[in-house]
Amino acid sequence: MNAWSTEEMRGVFNDRARMQAWLDVEAALALVQADLGMIPQEAATEIAAKSNYEAIDKDLVLHHLKITKHPLVPTVRALEAACEGDAGEYVHYGVTTQDVMDTGLVLQLRKATEIIRRDLKILAKDLMRLSEEHRNTPMMGRTLSLQALPVTFGFKTAIWLSEIDRHLERLDEMEKRVFVGSIVGAVGTKASFGAKADEMEKAVNDRLGLGTPTISWQAARDGFFELGSTFGGINATLNKIGNQLLLLAHNEFDEIAEPFGKGQVGSSTMPHKRNPAVTENSVTVSNTLKSNINILSDITKHEHERDGAVWKMEWKILPEICLMLSVVLDNLKFVFADIEVKKESMLKNLNLLRGYALAERVMFALSDKMGKQTAHEEVYSAAMHGIESDITFREALLANAEIREAISEAELDALLDPTTYVGSAPDLVDQAVAKTGAGGRI
Repeated sequence: MNAWSTEEMRGVFNDRARMQAWLDVEAALALVQADLGMIPQEAATEIAAKSNYEAIDKDLVLHHLKITKHPLVPTVRALEAACEGDAGEYVHYGVTTQDVMDTGLVLQLRKATEIIRRDLKILAKDLMRLSEEHRNTPMMGRTLSLQALPVTFGFKTAIWLSEIDRHLERLDEMEKRVFVGSIVGAVGTKASFGAKADEMEKAVNDRLGLGTPTISWQAARDGFFELGSTFGGINATLNKIGNQLLLLAHNEFDEIAEPFGKGQVGSSTMPHKRNPAVTENSVTVSNTLKSNINILSDITKHEHERDGAVWKMEWKILPEICLMLSVVLDNLKFVFADIEVKKESMLKNLNLLRGYALAERVMFALSDKMGKQTAHEEVYSAAMHGIESDITFREALLANAEIREAISEAELDALLDPTTYVGSAPDLVDQAVAKTGAGGRI
């Protein structure tokens, strides 16, 4: 089970948590309605006292669920039955099912977002540490799957760090639009609440710590779409990171390794295997999560003032997104907390092309002596000759009379040191780390 979600996130979306969220809405509604003189104070006090999962007869809920086939009414009836005297008559006063279920789901999603934000910050702190530690650790950069030019490992992780920082910013920005309650009645017009409807709705939402909408969002699901899309963006970044870690862990690269504990087994038949199983799980789950993101836009297609066929999709899609994202984050937290960075392998891979990856550097050095276009032609000619002749780039360059005349062997040796051609990577790492830290989100 822990391969697909974390225990903590399951605790946000299990039956107990869902029912308690509904009961929290019912309690807040009753207390506010009593303050406004809409129901008796004694009834509100009793309703609030019994709006607790432990006070509800779950067998009674199941009994009514079989009869009513309704998602909320069984809980409402069980709450009515739990209340003493005639307090139960004032339970769920004026609201509709969607009011309670939507607002309850917002409460759950707010808790889920707190967990995701916390874990993103933990991941960001590890990436910040790695970026600083490896700002000068040279490795080969690759474009279109092939070796291109040197970078540093800290440069790579700082790019990931910047992405996560932007996702944290998005989480902060979406709160005012997403964490909004809904106490608007059957079709959103508040007809059942009378003259104090607006005051009541704001007071209920204030009590729950939620925002109050300008107008009903029962048939406007852009808020949930935004949350799902934001989580989908986070997942896309984590999917990219996980995939890159798997690539760098290949024996042929051998540039990183995830933690491998004593007694851990990589294969049932190959004793030597130290599989990147945790990273692989993160990628597996994040790949699956994308299917929910693909159908997310369908939740916005409500017909008229309520559309159950569309609305009920959210009950599956949104919790699943949160559940799966939680374990993707948890997996990568584990990996980055103690990742092994193999500097020697990185250095070995820098020299894999026997100097040809430094062609750009040599070309620009020669540009001052023979012009850029001529330098490009001479270096290209030398490179093609060298590759076809299976000789090193140094040998190929020195075999070219024009290049040999324009540059000394000592200069050439300096130019062909890949560890000194990382551009501004270390400074860019510093800038990314400083900006991330200055943002105050980590």
